[in-house]
This record gives sequence, structure tokens and C-alpha cells, in this order.
Amino acid sequence: MTSKIDKNFYDQKLSSALESLHLEGRYRTFIEIKRTRGNFPNARWITENKIEKPVTVWCGNDYLGMGQSNIVLEAMQDALKSTGAGSGGTRNISGTTVYHKELEHELAGLHQKEACLLFTSAYVANDAALSTLTKLFPGLIIYSDELNHASIIEGIRRNGSERRIFRHNDVEHLRKLLETDDPGAPKLIAFESIYSMDGDFAPINEICSLAKEFAALTYIDEVHAVGMYGESGGGVAERDNLLSDIDVINGTLAKAFGVMGGYIASSSKLCDALRSYAPGFIFTTSLPPAIAAGAAASVAHLKSNHTLREQHQLQAKILKARLKAVGLPIIDHGSHIIPVVVGNPIHTKKLSDMLLSDFDIYVQPINYPTVPRGTERLRFTPSPVHGPKEIDHLVASMDYLWSHCALNRADLSA
Repeated sequence: MTSKIDKNFYDQKLSSALESLHLEGRYRTFIEIKRTRGNFPNARWITENKIEKPVTVWCGNDYLGMGQSNIVLEAMQDALKSTGAGSGGTRNISGTTVYHKELEHELAGLHQKEACLLFTSAYVANDAALSTLTKLFPGLIIYSDELNHASIIEGIRRNGSERRIFRHNDVEHLRKLLETDDPGAPKLIAFESIYSMDGDFAPINEICSLAKEFAALTYIDEVHAVGMYGESGGGVAERDNLLSDIDVINGTLAKAFGVMGGYIASSSKLCDALRSYAPGFIFTTSLPPAIAAGAAASVAHLKSNHTLREQHQLQAKILKARLKAVGLPIIDHGSHIIPVVVGNPIHTKKLSDMLLSDFDIYVQPINYPTVPRGTERLRFTPSPVHGPKEIDHLVASMDYLWSHCALNRADLSA
């Protein structure tokens, strides 16, 4: 039977899909930068014409600048010289080294849990863990906050279990959903400690109370909190003295800890079960030993270093106050994440482009589907190494653009 389509069909479909992104202002542009050791948050932007221009990075996730720390770099260099580049296999087949075990020990201690399991990213950790839990708890019902990260959503979707979506941070709605279901069914509540797009906190204590009442497990994503909140950097749950009420903690090594990778911290039995049942763990090459060594050094350092956390929070407070003072519509829930809502994808992209080309400020636009339509924004992430000069320049630049480029004018829409 002769096919009714030819090769051009696929090319046309791809062209149509990409064109729709361009028309909506949602096409993602990758900005190529060149970092210089010891000079963060300043970098060099490689333009389309291959010209290098200085920029200040204001949208990075290296929240504390640990990616530039000599403590981390020296640990990585020592491990690299000792062991070589790659891990050589999966964790089960030659890919478990002393560096991996040391890092898992550090992280388990950080969260006051019995065990920890490393993954190549926090996304993979969420996806692998949540997609496997139905195998471990048949009939499991998962209750998920409507604004949970894509990795949580994907993991829940793939596990085939019953799922309930509760309104964002709405404990009463969560209670109604729990009351409706079979009291004999196993249950798990999945939520984040800090939601990265608005920077708001979850009502962790109230959720944990509900979990106790309905005999549900608690699963918290602390990706935007580990290293930065709590006495030793264990996240918001540690800050609020609730670590013992959390059953499973997801965290990242790629933000405050300055390296890469993700993990699950929990009981020894649950980590052992995930190690044995989760395809996303079993069939993936483990992190390079040098990465694990750098992460372990970073975690250990931040456990006892309060200064960076204090400086980080101070810089965030200063920047929020300064942006508010010039009348910019920021969202302020008390965290370190500072969104400035623009409300239009084309305008948001234009502002981002103008900040980069005219003011040497690099901040990426955030559009749908990452945030709901009509809430498009620029999201600023200050760090302890963003000094007064960088803050002054950012505030003056944003004030100028907001004052002189009204969002309905042609110069932003062009």
C-alpha cells in the first residue's frame, strides 16, 4: 500500500510547530555565555556575530556562588586526578565509588534521614521515584499540588496510580480530597517547599498534620531551598523543624551546591526499594566521581557556613526593596526568588533582549507553559556575589525600560 504522505510532511509539521512558537513570542533562545573562574556573576556573552560582550548573569541557579568556590573546585580537581573523568558504569555495574557513598552519607545527614540515593538530576530523581511508587504500594493515591514542577507531574503521570490535584497551597481542598477517598487506600501527598516561579512557600506544617490524620506519606521537593534555608542548609523543612514529619525529600546539587545531580533522602527501606525497582536509577550511568566529590565538599561546607545564607537573604531583601521603590510589579513571598510580572510573552522577550543588548544584563524571559498565560515574567535570582554595583545597575536599567517603554508601545511590540 502506497503511503499518502511523503518526507516533506514531517518537515512541514516541524516548521509549523516552530512558527507558532515564534508568533506567540514563546520561542526559546539560548544565550551563549563564557564564564571566567572567580568572576561570577560577571561573564562574557557570545553574540550571533561571535563578538564577546560583558554581561552580568541575573537568572542563574548557582544561588550561593558555590560553583566558583575553591572548596568545591579543589575537591573536584583532586578526584579528577585520582580517578579520571567518568564513573565507568551504572551504580550497579562499577559506577559506585567512595565519592558517591560519601556524598549520599552527607546528604542523608543533612536531612536527618537514614539514607539517600543519588540521581543524575533532581528531575530524574522525581520522575524515577514517583513513577516507581505504585510498584511498591499497589493502589496508591497521590495528591499533588497543582503548581508542582513538571518532573513531579511526569513521574505521577507515568506511574499509573490514582491521582488527585489540589489547588495550590489550599489545605482545605486537600482535606476534602483526602476525606473523599477510601480510608484503607495507601496515600502520598507531593508538594514543593518553595515554588520557583512565584517564590512562595508551602504550608508544610498543615500538610504534614493532614498526612498524619489520613495516614499518608509526605513527599517534598526542596530543590529551591536546600543549602539556603535551615540551620545547616537542610531546606525549609529543617528551618521549620519539620524534617521528622517528611517521609521523602527530593533535592538538587545543581543550585545552591553549585554542581549537578539530584537525590532522594528517606528511610533505608524506601531508598533500597527505589535502588532495586526504579528504572531511572538502575539503567543510568552514575555521576562522575569528580562531580560527587565537589558536591560532597559543598554540602559539608554549607552545613556549618551560615554567612553565605545570611548574605543571600540580605541581597534578596535589598533587591526587592529597590525594585519596589521604583514601582516595579514584583511578587514577594519572602523567599530569594524575585519575579517581575510583565504579562505578555512578546513584551517579556523584548525586555529581556533590551536588557541584554543595551544594558549588559542577562535574564531569561519565562513564558507559558512554565507559567500561566498572562503572567509572563522576568525572574531575578540575586546571590551573595551580586554586589551594590550590580544591583544599582539592574535597578536603574529596569526603571528606565519600564518608565520609557510603556508596555503597549510599538518599541516593545516591534
